[in-house]
Amino acid sequence: MSAARQIVLAFAAGVTIAASLLVSPLASQTAPTDPILKAMHDELERSRTLSMPGLEKPYFIRYAIEDGDSFAVSATLGGVVTRRRDHFRMPDIQVRVGDYQFDNTNYYYGGFGFGMRSGMGRLPLEDDYNVIRRYLWLSTDSSYKSAVEALARKRAALRNLTLSDQLNDFAHAQPLQYVGPVRKLQIDEDAWTNRVRALSALFDNYPGVKNSSVELELGQGVYYLVTSEGTVVRTAEGVSSLRARLLAQAPDGMTVRDAVSYHSLDPARLALEAEMRRGLQAAAENVTALTKAPRGEDYNGPVLFEGVAGAQVMAEVLGRNLILGRRPVTDPGRGGNFIASELEGRQGARILPEWMNVVDDPSQTEWRGRPLLGSYEVDREGVRARPLRLVEKGVLKTFLLTRQPVRGYEGSNGRARMPGSFGTQAAGFSNLFISASETVPLGELKKQMLAMLQSRGKTYGIVVRKMDFPSSASYEEVRQLLTSQSGGSRPVSLPLLAYKVYSDGREELVRGLRFRGFNARSLKDIVAAGDDSTAFEYLENTAPFALIGAGNYVSETCVVAPSLLIDDLELHPVQEELPKLPIVPPPDRVR
Repeated sequence: MSAARQIVLAFAAGVTIAASLLVSPLASQTAPTDPILKAMHDELERSRTLSMPGLEKPYFIRYAIEDGDSFAVSATLGGVVTRRRDHFRMPDIQVRVGDYQFDNTNYYYGGFGFGMRSGMGRLPLEDDYNVIRRYLWLSTDSSYKSAVEALARKRAALRNLTLSDQLNDFAHAQPLQYVGPVRKLQIDEDAWTNRVRALSALFDNYPGVKNSSVELELGQGVYYLVTSEGTVVRTAEGVSSLRARLLAQAPDGMTVRDAVSYHSLDPARLALEAEMRRGLQAAAENVTALTKAPRGEDYNGPVLFEGVAGAQVMAEVLGRNLILGRRPVTDPGRGGNFIASELEGRQGARILPEWMNVVDDPSQTEWRGRPLLGSYEVDREGVRARPLRLVEKGVLKTFLLTRQPVRGYEGSNGRARMPGSFGTQAAGFSNLFISASETVPLGELKKQMLAMLQSRGKTYGIVVRKMDFPSSASYEEVRQLLTSQSGGSRPVSLPLLAYKVYSDGREELVRGLRFRGFNARSLKDIVAAGDDSTAFEYLENTAPFALIGAGNYVSETCVVAPSLLIDDLELHPVQEELPKLPIVPPPDRVR
């Protein structure tokens, strides 16, 4: 048939959608040889412009497929609890109607479907060209119908609203052709199961530990992306991680906990078992010590974030605020669950000491001989990722941006890392490097804090060596922390290992403290940085405190930062209802 041939797609109440085959930026290129890419390319060519009488035509179509293979096993006290192998293909089809200036996204209902659904979920695992095209056809049909209705609802909502900012809904981007190699997940499942079982048995040697678990997930996959603008992407993705979580109860009933995680983009490069054993044993010793530690008291004064705590604080308090959000159009009376960045509107202002710099660099794959977790080539929108200077000499220069325009910024800098809300993609950092041109030895940081205490007549200061970020708390604990927050800023995770440091250098571990009023503006009060640097890796999921296990998607991130001394922060005891202790002690272990 000719290039103007018409096809008929089913529509509710018998309405038809005509799709004409037009020339796209891909038409002059050689068709992909990968059967999945070929099916995506050919079906998009057929369906890239849909039309219904009197309604908007799509101006942008996006086909994305996540093809993943994973193995997961969990164990507790030497016994395997779960074990599974999963291969999946998840499609993500987006149709935008309207134009770049105004479309169906950035609206409270922009990410929802309306009317009849195709009923299609996961794609088949076989590389069946015809079946994949049929799935894409039905998903495109459903997405188009939903987009048309969302645009109509958005226009209706705007009749009763006045927007303070007239921003475009989508930014242009240069089409990218990137077809990278594909890697397969090749592992010895039994060997990994035995390793997890053995690691979980370590906690049996710590009778004070009430609950514990060790969870392993090894993953490898491919991300496919084809758009009507001409972008074609095939890039390897996937992450492997092992994490242990454990908790105990202090004599007054307070729950204390710790967690340790190991991550890698390559399952073969996950930490050695000996290193994992040391980390898990240290976590068990931390929890045991916390059960014997006294409760913390109200405190305001200098706080030293030492080692990994410095990187954790910069990840949570700085890194998350380098993402600019955009309040969606909502129906009258709806808030939209929008949380603004604490740094919004502060570009060009000093947010850190003038001797500090911040760079996000997804192109750097190693640091001091160790692979970096946050490395990637292309983001989820098909924009190539490049190094980005975020803060220079303490001054905020830019933010992490996607193709969703935000106040003051129109285009993307390749930081779309996860699916976002309201039909958009969410930004995230990759390898975030915080450096200082003026540093002091770590021991001098502590002396400097003690000198500050003496001048203020305080008997002790606080050193934090580990934060609960990402948090291993329960959903109920997180809910209580969020509802009890005051002061107008987003809450900061709890310090897990916090020590009183007295004038003679003596240290005392305390428990049950939380920060109050600690936000991005507090970072201007950093008075000194250590000459050390610690790499902290974690899986970002945009949940409060990056709660472990929350969210359906994660982005691999790494923060490299020195120890930090902040001039004045407030800590207060956590106010919570304490659970009762077990009525009887744990059973004796039969050897």
